[in-house]
Amino acid sequence: MTDEKILRINELSKKAKTVGLTEEEKAEQKRLRDEYIAGFRASLQRELDNTYIKNPDGSVVKIKKKADKKS
Repeated sequence: MTDEKILRINELSKKAKTVGLTEEEKAEQKRLRDEYIAGFRASLQRELDNTYIKNPDGSVVKIKKKADKKS
């Protein structure tokens, strides 16, 4: 996400706390937040795909497999 978009999210958040947002601004804020969260999750997913947990018994489990079992 670009710095301009992050600044825009901050501007909209500040405006929402003071004077309120128009419907168009609310939609823009939601779209930008969704984009930010999706990018953040994608960056974490790459790390999680390569993360392993070593159990006390010495066995090693890939964290992605463990997460897949929960869902």
